[in-house]
Amino acid sequence: MAVVGAGAWGTALSVHAARLGHEVALWARHPDRVFSENSRLPGVALPAGVRVVREVPPSDCVLMTVPMQHLRAVLTAQRPAGPLLLCCKGFETGTGSLPLEVAAQILPDALAAVLTGPNFAHEIAAGLPAAAVIAGGDASLRAMFISLLAGPTFRLYGNDDAVGAQLGGATKNVFAIAAGAVTGAGLGENARAALITRGLTEMARLAVALGGRAETVFGLSGLGDMILSCGSATSRNFALGFSLGRGAALGDLLPPDGPVVEGVATAPAILARAGDLDLPVTRAVADLLAARVTLQEAIGRLLARKLKDE
Repeated sequence: MAVVGAGAWGTALSVHAARLGHEVALWARHPDRVFSENSRLPGVALPAGVRVVREVPPSDCVLMTVPMQHLRAVLTAQRPAGPLLLCCKGFETGTGSLPLEVAAQILPDALAAVLTGPNFAHEIAAGLPAAAVIAGGDASLRAMFISLLAGPTFRLYGNDDAVGAQLGGATKNVFAIAAGAVTGAGLGENARAALITRGLTEMARLAVALGGRAETVFGLSGLGDMILSCGSATSRNFALGFSLGRGAALGDLLPPDGPVVEGVATAPAILARAGDLDLPVTRAVADLLAARVTLQEAIGRLLARKLKDE
């Protein structure tokens, strides 16, 4: 098995796979910086079954764990041979493409599916109980990935609605920023609950508009990921929103060598892809990130919308 990307998520999945008995080739952009322990996952050592490599070897299973905004470049440069499991979430800036769409553009003949759901890397690495979704149109491919990665503490479900599953994983980052912002500003639990709930409605609306199913977002890849990301300071998107709510400037929260906060790029990408679709919470987050409105102005705008039935 090959894992492409030695960040927190790639390292966690490598540790998990090795725990299941797989031999793992972990590709790192800078392999000389990856030692027995990854600085992104303090206290988690790479087991003997994981070897760090400079080139992605042909494999029966290739897990792409690089951030969404780097997926195209890494696929183009490495051109991995083997079925692909895309383990990143978001829309590509500029093109508005989802992970499977990027993979199809670069490697049109590759078999590919996505892994998504409510998973923090450090908990997967620690072997704590979790569940996730393998989504894709090929039932046999889903079954293969599930058989390779499911374990005693990691329950996997299949889903043939890859569009809905990808949208859940992408859009929840935007709503996590919103939830963090209202929490950081001290606007109360009522406001946070309202944003999460209305965000879920937007998620379903977008899924249907792009060819997915509304019910998919009420599963692990949508609602499950929302619950995880919108209520925990461990979520990078929630933490960034929290700091914005406390008055911090966005530029100070995104150091060049810091972890990727996918929701920052995802909010405007959603709007570009959605056209005239009614997505008021997403639009408010995009305007807040672009400093077109203050948090109080964004909340005021949402509350002033025309009253209607839910």
